[in-house]
Amino acid sequence: MHIFKFIFFLMLLSPLIHSFEEGAIYNEDIKIIYRDYGPKDAEPIVLVQGLGGQLINWPDHLIDFLIENNFRPIVFDNRDSGLSSKIQSDMFKEGNRSKTINSTYLKYYLMLPIDPPYTLDDMAEDVILILNKLEIKESHLLGMSMGGMIAQIVAANHPDRIKSFTLIASSISAPSPLNGPTRDVRRLLMKRSNNPNASVEERIERSKKIFKLIGLEGYDLDTEEFYNKSVESINRAGTDDTGFSRQIMAILGSKNRIQKVKSIKAKTLIIHGAKDPLIKVKNASKTHKIIKNSELIIIPNMRHLIEPPVFNKFKYDLLKHLNR
Repeated sequence: MHIFKFIFFLMLLSPLIHSFEEGAIYNEDIKIIYRDYGPKDAEPIVLVQGLGGQLINWPDHLIDFLIENNFRPIVFDNRDSGLSSKIQSDMFKEGNRSKTINSTYLKYYLMLPIDPPYTLDDMAEDVILILNKLEIKESHLLGMSMGGMIAQIVAANHPDRIKSFTLIASSISAPSPLNGPTRDVRRLLMKRSNNPNASVEERIERSKKIFKLIGLEGYDLDTEEFYNKSVESINRAGTDDTGFSRQIMAILGSKNRIQKVKSIKAKTLIIHGAKDPLIKVKNASKTHKIIKNSELIIIPNMRHLIEPPVFNKFKYDLLKHLNR
C-alpha cells in the first residue's frame, strides 16, 4: 500500500509528459521540422519561435497549460534552427563570414538597407505550409520576439486562417539602434555571431550571460536543468551556428511592417515586459495603437522571457483571450 502512495506522490511531483507527432514540410528545397502535440480534436495553436530558438525551447509550463485547457500546440524549428534546413549562402562561407557579419552590423548602425539570404516573409510562408500539411483551416497563432514579427506577417497575409493572435515581446517596426537592444545585449549577440564554432561549454556560458540580461532578474540559471537543456539544444542543432546570423539578417533586413500590421483583423493580445532590454516596451504600446482589435498587457518585472513567475501573471488573460 505504501509503495502505491509513494508512486502517486512522485507522479504529482513529476512534470507532465505529453505524446506528440513530428513531421516535415518543404518550402521548395527548405525542410521545416514540426511537432504536433495533439489531440486532433482540440483547438490548434501554432507557436512561432524567436531568434535562434528551437521547438524544444518552448517552456514546458506553456505547453502543459495549453494542453490542459484543450488546445493543440504545434511548434516547429524555423529555417536555420534545430533540425530544419541550414540555408547555404556564399556570404557565410569561411572566407566571407566575418566580412558579412561586420558589414551587416555596420549597415544596421548606419541605418542602411540589408539584403538577407531570406526574409521574414519567407519564414511566414513556412507557417502556412505547416497548417496546410496538417489540414488545419483555421488556427490560433502565438509569436514571440522574432516569432512575433513572423506571425504578424502570417496574420496580415492570411486573415482567414487565424482565429486569434497573441504577440509576446515583439515589435512591428524595422529594428534600428533607436528602438533595438541595449548595448550590453547587442555586444553579446554580436559575440555569438562572430564565433559560430564555439565549444559546448563556451556556448553554455554565453547563453547564461544572455539569459541573465534578458530573463527575469535574479532567476537562478546555475542549475543542472539549465545545463542539461542547453546541452540538448546545442547537440540537436549541430555545430554550425551561422544560422543565428542569417536570422539576424532577416530581422535587420526586414521592412517596416506598420501598414501591413494595420490590416490585421484577428483579435490580438499583446504581452510585453516593462523591463525588456531586447525589444523596448514602447514598441508594444505602438503595436497596440496600430492593431485596432487589440489588448495590451504590460508585466512590471518581465524582461524578454516567460519564466514560470512571469507566465503566472498573464496565463489566465491568455486563456480568456483564446476562449473569446
